[in-house]
Amino acid sequence: MYKSISTQAVHAGENKVKPYHALTMPIVQTSTYAFEDTAALIEHMQRKEDKLPLERDEYGRYGNPTQRAVERKLAALDGGEDGLLYASGMCAITSTILALLSAGDHIVFTDDCYRRTREFCLTYLKRYGIEATMVPMGDYAALEAAIKDNTRMIFSETPTNPYMRILDLEQVVAVARRHGVKVFLDSTFATPCNLRPLEFGVDLVTHSVTKYLGGHNDLLGGVVIGPAGTIARLKEAQGVLGGVPDAHNAYLLLRGLKTLAVRVAKQNENGLRVAQYLESHPKIRCVYYPGLPSHPDHALAAQQMAGYGGVVSFEPEADLEKTSAFIDAMRIPYIGPSLGGVESIIEQPALMSHFTLDKKERLAIGIKDELVRYALGIEDADDLIADLEQALAKI
Repeated sequence: MYKSISTQAVHAGENKVKPYHALTMPIVQTSTYAFEDTAALIEHMQRKEDKLPLERDEYGRYGNPTQRAVERKLAALDGGEDGLLYASGMCAITSTILALLSAGDHIVFTDDCYRRTREFCLTYLKRYGIEATMVPMGDYAALEAAIKDNTRMIFSETPTNPYMRILDLEQVVAVARRHGVKVFLDSTFATPCNLRPLEFGVDLVTHSVTKYLGGHNDLLGGVVIGPAGTIARLKEAQGVLGGVPDAHNAYLLLRGLKTLAVRVAKQNENGLRVAQYLESHPKIRCVYYPGLPSHPDHALAAQQMAGYGGVVSFEPEADLEKTSAFIDAMRIPYIGPSLGGVESIIEQPALMSHFTLDKKERLAIGIKDELVRYALGIEDADDLIADLEQALAKI
């Protein structure tokens, strides 16, 4: 109905007339839904048994009107038939893999995935009899060679964290189709504003809505979007596994989505300007941002994406301690994990996400002591650059 993603972000998935004549979708803050009488109960249960569309809810673990409104909006933004909201981004990924794979199945995933996703595939899946093979990001020959008769899924993400590698979606989908394998993609760093993977033939797309989609660093959640039949299977599994969102978080997400397009446009602008500034600075050794021609996947990113996002990773000419001093000298960003919100957040992965690994282990997966990940918010780009300038002058 709406061609522009800005208009979709505001209006898609919501009825024009809402309960109590409210302009915004109300928070339906209840765990249990009551029935008018036994006849209403029987009618509801019969529709459920016959797998007909339900006209109401019965229990909070099986759905909520606020939740469904945001699911419809998210599905519209990504161009999918339906979506399912989860309690966190990791819950969305793990629940989907567990619901769609069985003992004896095999999954192939790329090595530049989020570390917790990698940990789940390599450590937890084997407990359930599911094989997992990790292949290098961008090596499509290795990806195809890893597929076996029992391979059911390819999982990857784009852009990746922290090096912003870009997956060639057409190549991955072509490999998957040749072998009858589903493609499940984490598109958190891109958002539907910059990339709509389903349009490339990807089967399922997931986001940590904690990040850009929520946009205000005040909620946790995840979503999976794809064909209605697959989402129905996931919803049935969610009722058993229990990783459901709550109504208040769903409302916060719904509110955050209204400004998604304008926020991401500003973060795209900030990301490119900050990356260009850093690349020209004599104290910066290397910058990882797909909007720069120096990035190994720049041409692919320009072909697939409408914008390059608000995360810039870089390495100053410094050791671990001097890099920490540089971060401490920054005045605008907060030091912390996560990304995508209106406030800028900076971190040194060696001391944050990978603190428990020793230096040799960190280097083995590409995490250098001096690596910095800067998740830019919606502050003014000139202020962000001036802040970097004064902090870099101190190292």
